[in-house]
Amino acid sequence: MIIPITKPFFDEEELKAAQLPLESGWVVQGKFVKEFEDKFSAFTGARFSIATTSCSTAMHVAVTALDLKPGDEVIVPAFTWVSTANVVEYMHAKPIFCDIDLRTFNIDTSRIEQLITPQTVGIIPVHLFGLCADMGPILEIAKKHKLWVLEDAACGFGASYHGRHAGTFGEMGCFSFHPRKSITTGEGGMITTALPEFDRLSRIFRDHGASRTDFDREFMKSSFLLADFNHLGYNYRLTDIQGALGCAQMKKAEWILAERSRRARVYDETLANVEWVETPVVADGYVHGYQAYVCLFRPEEPILGNVAHMNRKRNELMARLETKGIATRQGTHAPVIQGYYAEKYGLRPEQFPNAYLADRLSLTIPLYVQMTEAEQALVVSELQKTYS
Repeated sequence: MIIPITKPFFDEEELKAAQLPLESGWVVQGKFVKEFEDKFSAFTGARFSIATTSCSTAMHVAVTALDLKPGDEVIVPAFTWVSTANVVEYMHAKPIFCDIDLRTFNIDTSRIEQLITPQTVGIIPVHLFGLCADMGPILEIAKKHKLWVLEDAACGFGASYHGRHAGTFGEMGCFSFHPRKSITTGEGGMITTALPEFDRLSRIFRDHGASRTDFDREFMKSSFLLADFNHLGYNYRLTDIQGALGCAQMKKAEWILAERSRRARVYDETLANVEWVETPVVADGYVHGYQAYVCLFRPEEPILGNVAHMNRKRNELMARLETKGIATRQGTHAPVIQGYYAEKYGLRPEQFPNAYLADRLSLTIPLYVQMTEAEQALVVSELQKTYS
């Protein structure tokens, strides 16, 4: 038996949906992308949704629309997928890394304000693994210092904070539809915003800077004329094949999220008395989207002095589970210890102790809607047996 870390859920509906653009002959960005955007807005409560080729490109478009300039500084978590910081670097601006809360894996809001300088223009909180960042204090700090907030909601589909969906708090939010996410279009992303100007600019920047799309031009008068290009843009357009897949996925989104949550509760219960692993923490007012089920491996109280020893034990545990056909992963990485950022900015692990501990001790176990009770029981059993 091989139990993967996750797998997307497709059925006949996705197969039929993917065929529709092929039958019509219109496979580039078109009516199915628009339908997907509308369905996404209806689900999340976002006023506008703009589809892109990935969450990374969505964020690149977003920081362009936010007019991020060379020399500007943006505060980002020290434990997140590297693209959170990369989009700041793309603009020749500077990511300022903030340590995290080790219990939630999200940015430590108590550390943000001390990082603000005259060059700071924004904050990019990340809703990691499906748990919203603590947006209340973040929004207060942003308002006080006149900063914009861009939510990295790559993992945030289905997550909410005090009744509002992830991606609807800041000026803009960005989502991912990578196959490891709850719903997928293979690759794909979405920008959300409540502001018409950011909606307008995002649609322009994702499409080379064009004043109107190919689809609009094709079905309007003067289709023989090209669009005007008054902005420098990118080619970040989602195809209509992917848009059709997204529409099919949105139809079953509630069920997918409910099944992931149900599986997560089983883990919560069966691992509750396992002292060497800390399961995800979900405080009152939060709804976890469970993009992944990420624990903290902690046979001892984690500190920098014992992290190397515990990291070896975690890796050995993961390697042995692999031989038994059970996939695991670390949660994500700490960009501050990756070569590019560590060397460019002279960063050291001890500057971000919680991010470093999370990098070395996070442990993701399998979670997907098709998972059987027997498979989940086997994961829990082998976790405990292998550790022993």
